[in-house]
Amino acid sequence: QEQLVESGGGLVQAGDSLRLSCAASGRTYTNSAMGWFRQAPGKAREFVAAIGWSGGSTYYADSVKGRFTISRDNAKNTVYLQMNSLKPEDTAVYYCAARTFNTRVLVTAWNQYNYWGQGTQVTVSS
Repeated sequence: QEQLVESGGGLVQAGDSLRLSCAASGRTYTNSAMGWFRQAPGKAREFVAAIGWSGGSTYYADSVKGRFTISRDNAKNTVYLQMNSLKPEDTAVYYCAARTFNTRVLVTAWNQYNYWGQGTQVTVSS
């Protein structure tokens, strides 16, 4: 089975950058599609970005397109989310997630991911 450990969250000011990391373990990692989600207090879980098993295919929510970049380094078993030009509305707990089936297609629905990290808090002040 897959295990995901997230890190890199913190308190930053608007306009700053932050890079989140998701360290993965498990024999199926290299064939897993990965995603990032976020959830603010009192709000529903929101899709942020997804990446295919080889790293060649990516997809972003409109709210982060052009500012965030998802990538993966399979030699290090790690997925990243580079966040630039952060805004206060980006404040949320960010979760790394993995899909180990039907991985040839990128999806945005949270219930299609079967492994989750513990989450890391990102707070962006004005």
